[in-house]
Amino acid sequence: MPYSKVEFYAAIRHDARVEGLSSRALSAKYGVGRRTVAMALESVWPAPRNQLPPRISRLDPFKATIDEILRDDLDAPRKQRHSRCPPTPAL
Repeated sequence: MPYSKVEFYAAIRHDARVEGLSSRALSAKYGVGRRTVAMALESVWPAPRNQLPPRISRLDPFKATIDEILRDDLDAPRKQRHSRCPPTPAL
């Protein structure tokens, strides 16, 4: 199996030219759709991937409130932790 998409397209074009395989046979051999085979036969270079716009976080509306809570928490006294619990009296 070819390593990059360019090599993959080259392998498809090679098999179509040398072995004379049809697009259906090429799609079955490489496990891709016939549209991919047609694009490989049309162009040497694969089409670049579409860039998606950055996704908005669901936390964006609440980030100011969260930051305010965390800033207020910096001034709060430390919470006490007891390493041992006192023994419970026997009844």
